[in-house]
Amino acid sequence: MLIVDALDVDINGTPILRDIGLEIKTGEIIGLIGRNGAGKTTFLRSVMGLLPINSGKIDFDDHALHSLPGHRRAHLRIGYMPEDRRLVPEMTAEENILLPVWSTNIDGYEDRLNWIYKIIPECEKFRTMAANSLSGGQQKLVALGRALMVGHKLLLLDEPTEGIAPVLAQRMGEILASLKKEGVSIIIAESNDAHVANVIDRTYVIERGSIVSN
Repeated sequence: MLIVDALDVDINGTPILRDIGLEIKTGEIIGLIGRNGAGKTTFLRSVMGLLPINSGKIDFDDHALHSLPGHRRAHLRIGYMPEDRRLVPEMTAEENILLPVWSTNIDGYEDRLNWIYKIIPECEKFRTMAANSLSGGQQKLVALGRALMVGHKLLLLDEPTEGIAPVLAQRMGEILASLKKEGVSIIIAESNDAHVANVIDRTYVIERGSIVSN
């Protein structure tokens, strides 16, 4: 499904990613594990087209992502959950989940929204609440729901269990297990795999911008 080959990325002239190679198959969940600053977020942002790449290839379902503008990822059914959530504070939880629908003019979103509420029933319970009134863990669930709105095929999750209460981190792991049963492919970037080890099929370890084991 996704093949990344020999990926090099600089930020402001500083090399961040070096010769990254990674593959994920349909319905597979892989972990990208590394310390803060190892290059996990840069990798995800590069796949999403939010950062330019110096060299290498990113192929997804026979599409050369490295040759496409960033906004095309949503149309290709790739969803992204950033570490800092990036919710619109004044909007309700449901409005935040629906943002990809409004930006991409997706038709028939109601069934997808109902499916998300089935997978993450917590989001339906606080769907009318403003995002800035939710806890950090609740906001992560909303950000995951937003990513799922377009992420029918592939999800890129940046530190989904970082900085939230243990009970919510455990719940996040349960939701990811449910998504695995639904056949969604997922890349989970985490500092450690403590809360998601039971759902990960394979692990890539990243250090100083390079994959050191898989």
